[in-house]
Amino acid sequence: MKALVLAGGRGTRLRPITHTSAKQLVPVANKPVLFYGLEAIRDAGIREVGIVVSDPREMLQPDLRTGQRTTVMVNSQAEIRAAVGDGSAFGLQVAYIEQEAPLGLAHAVKISEGYMAGEPFVMYLGDNLIKDGITPFVREFEQERPNAQILLAHVKTPWEFGVAELEGDRVVRLEEKPKQPRSDLALVGVYLFDRTIFEAVHAIAPSRRGELEITDAIQFLITNGRRVRSHVISGWWKDTGKVEDMLEGNRMMLGGIELDIRGEVDTDSAIEGRVVIGPGTKVERSRLRGPLVIGANARIVDSYVGPFTALGDGVELSHCEIEHSIVLERARIHDVPRRIESSLIGKDVVVCASDARPRTHRLMLGDSSRVELS
Repeated sequence: MKALVLAGGRGTRLRPITHTSAKQLVPVANKPVLFYGLEAIRDAGIREVGIVVSDPREMLQPDLRTGQRTTVMVNSQAEIRAAVGDGSAFGLQVAYIEQEAPLGLAHAVKISEGYMAGEPFVMYLGDNLIKDGITPFVREFEQERPNAQILLAHVKTPWEFGVAELEGDRVVRLEEKPKQPRSDLALVGVYLFDRTIFEAVHAIAPSRRGELEITDAIQFLITNGRRVRSHVISGWWKDTGKVEDMLEGNRMMLGGIELDIRGEVDTDSAIEGRVVIGPGTKVERSRLRGPLVIGANARIVDSYVGPFTALGDGVELSHCEIEHSIVLERARIHDVPRRIESSLIGKDVVVCASDARPRTHRLMLGDSSRVELS
């Protein structure tokens, strides 16, 4: 069995972070989301992985000093190739499959036909988190040998997902983002297929939004008498495409960490609960309340870092409070008078207070940013 990991897409719901970084590489508990999927695939005994990546694209980006817009190339493919390489660091053999545009999940399957060479495969959406992995589902597929097997989860907002209607464990109908859902069972971002899926993706037409929908391809299998079975997962799953979901994923993954302090913590600091501190990090006169993780070579001075926070390598905090947040590499937060919470702060960002009079807010923000002031 092989695996197909989808790492294209533009991550519009995570802008401005994804203006300059692939959404699959945004970290949860200081590890890129994509890495959790690759590790789950390896743990299921799969070694050959095709990663679908997008072509570089042009984007207009403002120069925050001049206000002028310039054209820049956004190359998430290069980022993913650099991060994953040939896959050997994960115990995998990785090949890259280029998708010229985000034309749908079924289109990604279609262009992977040559790589799969008729073998069954698991398709894993690279921005999904499944806390307990996929090994039981792969074993189940190998034992039952259906033409397709889909993972489902009960959700509160089924109209935002592909939705399944079941008879027992057999799937009888699928619908993409229905206005009136027939159930609350949404498709989780993991699918298992045999070679019949390629007949389906060649047969279907683009949807109204111009994409080849995987729900249409699976519905084609159902309509043509193929065996499509389901597994409703009971464990935790999250599509990390939105900030609130990214923060929830961070919270869940931090729930499993253990105390591990490799940096320096002075005697005037207090550590409560499960805290991970990377090498080279210095903590001075601060309170850390876990679960939380701090990367390498960071500096925390006269600050409070609360639960469910992940601080990346090289982050600097002084005279501030933060919790339930993700702060990416080399960001600096200084002298902020109120606690920061439920925030995603990008690489090299500076957040600071000013003593200048009159007291005003001075902001330097990129496209699609959001700021809440109180």
